[in-house]
Amino acid sequence: MKNLSSWLIVMFMIMFWAFRVIVAITGTMGMDFMVKPIDNNIEVILLFVVLILVPFIFKRKMIGAIVYLIAYGWYFGRGLFINVLNLINGEAMAAATYLEMFIALIAITIPIVAIFDILFDKSRMKNPVDKQTDWFYKNEQYDRKLDERADKNNYKTL
Repeated sequence: MKNLSSWLIVMFMIMFWAFRVIVAITGTMGMDFMVKPIDNNIEVILLFVVLILVPFIFKRKMIGAIVYLIAYGWYFGRGLFINVLNLINGEAMAAATYLEMFIALIAITIPIVAIFDILFDKSRMKNPVDKQTDWFYKNEQYDRKLDERADKNNYKTL
């Protein structure tokens, strides 16, 4: 992760995860908060799944970003799709519904951006070239030649 965009995406993921933790806690305790969880049990499971997937995305693994998109798309996508259809049909909606749509849109946008960031990252290669260390490690004249005493451990003891 050498790009600023990669760091920002992971930071937004962690901030959104912390926001969803607050939503889950307030929903479980029955407190009033601006956003209500869609399903408390699935919300908690999804929080743990995302907690496992964030290191994969941090390590630039495509499978982590795809599973992250599938999980959030499945959880937030249904409600977003239904609310967008209601909006297109001209039905009156409350302000809380618009807020839920906005949060669902953010939840689906973050994994899509993470996938594109991993796809278009030029430093994500199997054997990347690092000019700072390759001059030493890939140059045979700097290889260490061990003598016959190196592996015998003949230390003098008193």
